[in-house]
Amino acid sequence: MRNYWSLFPLVIICVLLALIYAVPTLIRPQLTANVLAVFRPVGHDENRAPLTERQQRSRRLGAIGVLIAMVALIGFNISLNREANGCYLVAKAWGADDSKTYDDPCLEQLIGEIEDADGKWYEKDPQPVPMYQVVKGKKPKYLRWIYGRPTYEADVLFGVPYKCGYEVKVKEEPDKVVVLYDMTAPCPTDSKIRLLATELEKPLGDRKVVTVGDKPLKQIDPEMPSWGAVLKALVTGG
Repeated sequence: MRNYWSLFPLVIICVLLALIYAVPTLIRPQLTANVLAVFRPVGHDENRAPLTERQQRSRRLGAIGVLIAMVALIGFNISLNREANGCYLVAKAWGADDSKTYDDPCLEQLIGEIEDADGKWYEKDPQPVPMYQVVKGKKPKYLRWIYGRPTYEADVLFGVPYKCGYEVKVKEEPDKVVVLYDMTAPCPTDSKIRLLATELEKPLGDRKVVTVGDKPLKQIDPEMPSWGAVLKALVTGG
């Protein structure tokens, strides 16, 4: 799993500073008050006076607020990592190569588009499309984040190398759905994936999704990684 947590050093520094201040303050507010007083200008010795109960309660509440902000910061960065890594892993599942890296895979590596199911092809030797994903009823979460996100009303999704996206033809028939490349040479791999969402006239049901020679396509089900998986990868560097 790639680590897109570019703010990791800054986050670690913020967490350490928050812990250094908040933990002692929760345990003994007077201690942090005395330490902070050392850095105040000469003539402010009154700040070293014992804290009242109200002041101690106020400082403890402030420390709790710092800890809550720290947890929110960590959660926010994990969320960003989950989104970026999820889209990267989805692109890999659809066959993307690593010839180019992207700062934001959701917006740059996965491009959603609509593909009609009444396509016609003209080449005598069209090329096969290898995979598809069922959308309706499953609602893959990663579709929320990609550029040109398709509607969840789409029945099936075809992920293909970006450069060959306009050569894909989908045709709905009574007993099957046919999808193929209207080109004579195999489609080369690409670092970017075009996701073609197709709404069928009738529910897919038991119909097969096939390509050249009525060969069934492989059904895949890529999805965003869990929060736990992302956190573990960040901690271990995986």
